[in-house]
Amino acid sequence: MEVIAPNLNRRLSGVTSTIVRLVPLQAKSIDITSFGVGLPDYIPKISLGSLLTLGFRQSSPMVWHARRNLEMLLGLFLKHILRQNIKLLFTSASQREHSGYTRFLIRQMDKVVATSKAGKSYLKVPASVIYHGINTDDFQPPASTEEVRSSLDLPNLKLIGCFGRIRAQKGTDLFVDTMLELLPNHPEWGAVILGRATEQHTGFLAELKSKVSNAGLSERILFAGEVPVDKIAKWYQALELFVAPQRWEGFGLTPLEAMACGTPVVATRVGAFPELILEDETGHLIDRDNLAQMVEAVEKTITNDKDRERFSINSRTHMVENFDISVEAGKLIETYRKML
Repeated sequence: MEVIAPNLNRRLSGVTSTIVRLVPLQAKSIDITSFGVGLPDYIPKISLGSLLTLGFRQSSPMVWHARRNLEMLLGLFLKHILRQNIKLLFTSASQREHSGYTRFLIRQMDKVVATSKAGKSYLKVPASVIYHGINTDDFQPPASTEEVRSSLDLPNLKLIGCFGRIRAQKGTDLFVDTMLELLPNHPEWGAVILGRATEQHTGFLAELKSKVSNAGLSERILFAGEVPVDKIAKWYQALELFVAPQRWEGFGLTPLEAMACGTPVVATRVGAFPELILEDETGHLIDRDNLAQMVEAVEKTITNDKDRERFSINSRTHMVENFDISVEAGKLIETYRKML
C-alpha cells in the first residue's frame, strides 16, 4: 500500500466527490485505496481492522492524504500512537483564516497542498498549489443542445443555468433576481436552477419560488431539483450560459464542469473562480453580491451570439489543456512519490 485517501464524512460533499473522482484514476498508476464512509462500492477501500494493523504488516512508508481536520487527527494517531510508517499530506480547499486548532493540525503535516493560489495565501506553512480537475470525457460539448433539452423535457428556450445547493451563500437569490429583471425583455430565453435546499434552507427556496410565481415566470424559470451525479453533464449541455453567483466558495467545480461542456460562465470573484475563468475569453467575472453587475454581464452575453460562440470554444480548450482531471491526478501522484 502506497497511499490511503480517507473520507470521514458520510454526507455528500465536495471532498467526497473529489475522492470518488480521483482514486479510481490514480489507482491505475499507484497503489492507492480509500478508507471511511459515504463512498460508492466501486471505490477501493480498506477496512478499519486492516487500517489499524497495517503497520504490523508493512514496513515501507505510506502517504495518508487528509482533506479534513478529523482525517488529519486520525493520521496523527496512526503515526504517533500506533507508530505506523506514515507520511501525512493535507489538501486545503478553504479560503478563510483557519482556527487555532486547524493551524495546529496543519503544522504537523509533512506536506500541504492548496487547491488555489487564493487558498494558499491563508496557510501559514509552505504549500504547493494543485488545482482541482474534472473528467473532460464525461463533461464535453453536445452534438446538439436542442436535442439534449428535448431529452430532458426542458422547454424550447435558450437556457441560463445555476447549479448547486440552494442557499444564500450560493447566491441563488441573486440569480433569480437577475432572471426576473432580464427574462421579460428576452422572451426566447429561460432559466433552470438545479440542486436542492437542505432542511434549514427550505424557507429560502419557498421564497424564491414565490417571487418567480408572482412575476408570472414559473414556466420560464424552472426549479429542477437534484439529479444524480452521473446525469449532471447533460444538464450543462442543455445550457447556453452558466451563472455562478456565489457570495462565498471554497473552490467551486461547477464553472469547470460547465466550461468543459462548452458553456460560457458568468461568475463572481470568489473562491478559485478568478483563477479558473478568463475574463472576456471564457466568460465574465463580476463582484460578489452585485446584482447590477450580474444583470449587465448576463445581458451582454446572451445578446451577443458571436461572443458566446467564441467563449464556448475557448472554454472547452481551456479545460482540456489545464483542468482535465488527469492533470490533477498526475500532480498528486508526483507529490506522493516525492514524499515516499
